[in-house]
Amino acid sequence: MKKILITGGAGFIGSHVVRLFVNKYPDSQIFNLDKLTYAGNLENLKDVEHKPNYKFVKGDITDATFINNLFNQEKFDSVIHLAAESHVDRSISNPLEFVQTNVIGTVNLLNAAKEIWKDNLANHLFYHVSTDEVYGTLGEEGLFTEETSYDPHSPYSASKAASDHFVRAYFDTYKLPVVISNCSNNYGPNHFPEKLIPLCIHNIKNNKPLPIYGKGENVRDWLFVEDHASAIDVIFHNAKLGSTYNIGGHNEWTNIDVIRLLCKIMDKKLGRAEGKNEKLITFVKDRAGHDLRYAIDSTKLQNELGWKPSLQFEEGLEKTVDWYLANEEWLSHVTSGNYQTYYDKQYVQR
Repeated sequence: MKKILITGGAGFIGSHVVRLFVNKYPDSQIFNLDKLTYAGNLENLKDVEHKPNYKFVKGDITDATFINNLFNQEKFDSVIHLAAESHVDRSISNPLEFVQTNVIGTVNLLNAAKEIWKDNLANHLFYHVSTDEVYGTLGEEGLFTEETSYDPHSPYSASKAASDHFVRAYFDTYKLPVVISNCSNNYGPNHFPEKLIPLCIHNIKNNKPLPIYGKGENVRDWLFVEDHASAIDVIFHNAKLGSTYNIGGHNEWTNIDVIRLLCKIMDKKLGRAEGKNEKLITFVKDRAGHDLRYAIDSTKLQNELGWKPSLQFEEGLEKTVDWYLANEEWLSHVTSGNYQTYYDKQYVQR
């Protein structure tokens, strides 16, 4: 069986990628490597955890000895690298943690892959999943393309930019077979409620304030997480080595308009009077170094590999709300911290 290592597979995007690959490729062995920090939740994968082609490995990508031993033991054919610290506010508070995970962790994985593949680079792939935030910010016009110069403005985006550069350097220097994708803002089921949409769904449900940075004028391109997983699948199997692909949803929205739409949807879902939830909107001091606008041109991905998003934002947001309202136990476990005991119950005690 082909062995595919997916790092960060218990996280938001990673869990959707793991689920897709486990179900779609039963003849491949899918290894999910995750440290299970606050954002890694094995409850996200309860539906596939007993599949014969799925295996969970608890570990830290910043531990080079552990990573080298794991690669030597399992001899992975390919890597899809999603493990990362990803919350901008946390990066402002603790930049070094982002350097350790996003830069050192990535280089540890690159070194391990380089070592075990050195005698035969054919039929291997190191796929690095990155973000559009490495490009910096846009004005009112224009789109990020694969040729856009890097201009990161937060410790998070700087750490991801550095890891992108290391991946390209290993392709140029060592001929390691790599590919990179840079994606716009994701949303959908299983999103940890520190990010805008799940945070506001949770707060609306509990009649708590909806904190919006500045005046809510920042623009983001939103992509449904399952569409991102499908793009990763297409790139993994069809991309030209050494290439970069931008993944976007073609859904630009200001933050305040996102939350107003969310309020309207939840007015209906919760049987509240129209406009009641909007009264919860509270403007707070803007984030330091807050990029004004991100927008992705994913023409290359569409033209070369035939991928395009399946959902418009309004439809995807309603599906997301439905999921959170139908999975109150998941949200309760996440917000209380009880989800962190799942690993002990399911794995340690066996």
